[in-house]
Amino acid sequence: MDKKASILKLIPEQGILPLYFNKDEDVSVNVLHALYAAGIKTIEYTNRGEAALKNFAKLRQVCDNELNGMYLGVGTIKNGTSAKAFIDAGADYIISPGLVEDAIEVADKNNVLWLPGCMTPTEIIKAEQLGAKIIKLFPGNILGPAFMSSIKTLFPNLIFMPTGGVELTAESIGGWFKAGVCAVGMGSQLISNAVMDGGKYAELTEATKQAIAIVNSSR
Repeated sequence: MDKKASILKLIPEQGILPLYFNKDEDVSVNVLHALYAAGIKTIEYTNRGEAALKNFAKLRQVCDNELNGMYLGVGTIKNGTSAKAFIDAGADYIISPGLVEDAIEVADKNNVLWLPGCMTPTEIIKAEQLGAKIIKLFPGNILGPAFMSSIKTLFPNLIFMPTGGVELTAESIGGWFKAGVCAVGMGSQLISNAVMDGGKYAELTEATKQAIAIVNSSR
């Protein structure tokens, strides 16, 4: 199985995609370890600060040397230049907050999976025409599970993952899975600033296990 196929299988299996950024390299690494300890095998590190690329390269090194089977995605990719920089740094896949066509071109050229952010049926149709397999519904808190339920039958060949505002509750996660998503992206609701600033890594591992358990009972 090639890498793209492996990731397309892994994200739905995992059911949750943790995403975060921290300007501190050590904190970024410690969060990665805490997630891995909970059974996470792929994460999204977001491109949201000057240190993102440098930190990402460090995470790549940690994965290769210490975390067997961990795939590293990079998020908040808004142009082809940053797509290329992170792919060169070892990104296994790229995620965008919107439909970024020059980033898609770079990903395709490098045989890297891409996940576009979409908010409307028009964007989803365009993404599908460009070859998307999985769609990030963003922002999830604005769209809501009812949107997913309404459009799902229009796109039988796509799978969907909402990101933004998914809470660590059976009601929130369960509502999305009932609507037909394959996974949920979880950022600050799981990996909060309080967790990162306070070094609460054991708590993060436990919360992540809880999220996985909720996902599994919601399917």
